[in-house]
Amino acid sequence: MTFNEGGQFEGGRVRKGGRGAVGAGVGGGAALVIALLYMVLTGNSPADILGGTAPDGGGGGEQGYIGDCTAEQANTDPECRLNAAVQSLDAYWATTLPDQGGIEYELPEVVSFTQAVSTGCGNATSATGPFYCPADTTVYEDLAFYDQLSSQFGAEGGPLAEMYVTAHEFGHHIENQLGLFERADRSGTGPESDSVRIELMADCLAGMWAGNAATTEDPDTGVTFLEPISREQLEQALSAAAAVGDDNIQRRSGGDVNPEAFSHGSSEQRVKWFSIGYEGAPSRTATRWTPPPSDVTVNGMHLSARTTTPDPSGAR
Repeated sequence: MTFNEGGQFEGGRVRKGGRGAVGAGVGGGAALVIALLYMVLTGNSPADILGGTAPDGGGGGEQGYIGDCTAEQANTDPECRLNAAVQSLDAYWATTLPDQGGIEYELPEVVSFTQAVSTGCGNATSATGPFYCPADTTVYEDLAFYDQLSSQFGAEGGPLAEMYVTAHEFGHHIENQLGLFERADRSGTGPESDSVRIELMADCLAGMWAGNAATTEDPDTGVTFLEPISREQLEQALSAAAAVGDDNIQRRSGGDVNPEAFSHGSSEQRVKWFSIGYEGAPSRTATRWTPPPSDVTVNGMHLSARTTTPDPSGAR
């Protein structure tokens, strides 16, 4: 996915911070690493597995922000790409959420950290993978994860694959704004669990952004953020979605596939729901929102007060 020539992205949106050890609550060893990697892209609090309580949120360690970037830099430099992707997501949801959800979009904080970070959800290390913390409404990413996505999980890699990860975490922020985190029981696992349904909905929301990214304009410049997505780039994003499927992670961890331990959904489900969002995105009538506590339907993925979370089995 290529940012359009002439694009300019101001600095100051993505904070840099986090380093060093994370405290006594974190153990060591390969088993812990596997357990933490299993939480990739989760909406659950990393404190559930890492332990400890952070100060009032925010990344620790060295502070600063990703600076101004051009489109050319965003196409080659991971930090600039993250900065530009975040601004594209801001522009998309600033219009879509009020239009279809009836509420104003609130900018989440975004922190690019290295090694470790202190958050409103507890202390986290790079092994946690990217995550969204609802307690401080912040997306946390260690950009080194993108190498792991290919080397450990078998994803093809590529810019759109990286931006899919960020878009998924922003999907959790949208869910949080809609009140879905409060209504879902994210403590359980299994193919019908709320945890899986929340993750699949975030994949769908990420797909919606991707489907509109080539027509979303930068409000500061009037230039569309991204060129149309090629088939190859789309396959890279789908590969990333498949790579973080529970069944793929379980196989690559050396174990058997156990659906009852699923917390994110299978590779097939994650690809499916990203695709539903992507393919339905151009049609405004394909996505219907109502503010909580009423029902929410996103491209056929239904959430109601009765069912609590989207049905992972298929669109309806």
